[in-house]
Amino acid sequence: MNFELPSELTAYLDVLDEFIEAEIKPLENENDNIRFFDHRREDARTDWERGGLPNEEWEALLAEARRRADAAGHYRYPIPKAYGGQDGSNLGMAVIREHFATKGLGLHNDLQNEHSIVANNVGLLLMLAYGTEAQQEEWIPLLLAGKRGFAFGITEPDHGSDPGGMLTRAKQVDGGYLISGAKNWITNSPIADVFIIWAKSDAHDNKIKGFILERGMKGLESPKIEGKFSLRASTTGMIQMDEVFVPKENILPNVSGLAGPFGCLNRARYGIAWGTMGAAEFCWHAARQYTLDRKQFG
Repeated sequence: MNFELPSELTAYLDVLDEFIEAEIKPLENENDNIRFFDHRREDARTDWERGGLPNEEWEALLAEARRRADAAGHYRYPIPKAYGGQDGSNLGMAVIREHFATKGLGLHNDLQNEHSIVANNVGLLLMLAYGTEAQQEEWIPLLLAGKRGFAFGITEPDHGSDPGGMLTRAKQVDGGYLISGAKNWITNSPIADVFIIWAKSDAHDNKIKGFILERGMKGLESPKIEGKFSLRASTTGMIQMDEVFVPKENILPNVSGLAGPFGCLNRARYGIAWGTMGAAEFCWHAARQYTLDRKQFG
């Protein structure tokens, strides 16, 4: 088996490194932005008056980093060329995420909240794969521009991500569906504008279908989860639905069963695993260097 990385991929890592040094590191260090990454980061990132949600300064800094990465052609790496991307491969995403994490915590990549200058956007992948033409025209530009926060809801309070135990139901009514149920441990749900949730539909023999919900719909709540080990690990919450009316144009008609939720998760979630590998490598090298530099007992 050949474990050598493609030369074009290793060359692209060099391009990304140059971009980080030229554009991202200076931004990270100006106006004391380093406070979002050093020992002050918990307090610096948090709006305590809004119950611990991310504050405006932190969100604005992330948005500026993404804007610069997008202008340089890196942010959309895994996205099709038709949408300004590079048709990046799964291998490329894995290698890039590990490479970024070996650099340690920084504005180039933050494992706590899945921020990166190379996008790992589950909502966009779902829309590209399964959205109707009208849905893609409406949502893809907003998701690419970061003008709509997104949350992906499959995990439930009592069954985790086990689809066989899914209790969220979609009842067909005139003009759409009534969604009832709950999702738990959902990243970004307290701050999201858009929720793609999965429910068993009585109109499709209880098959799992995807639905697009929007903040402000009657019966939809997304409270923040309190008491986590790390407040800033991510903005995590629930999605609670009490007969939320979803118009029929908000269903994802091009997918049924598990292909939708797990197909896109397969592309997005392994990035977390490779990022963790890179973080472990960073920690190992830091610990090793400390043992070499440390002076003890004379």
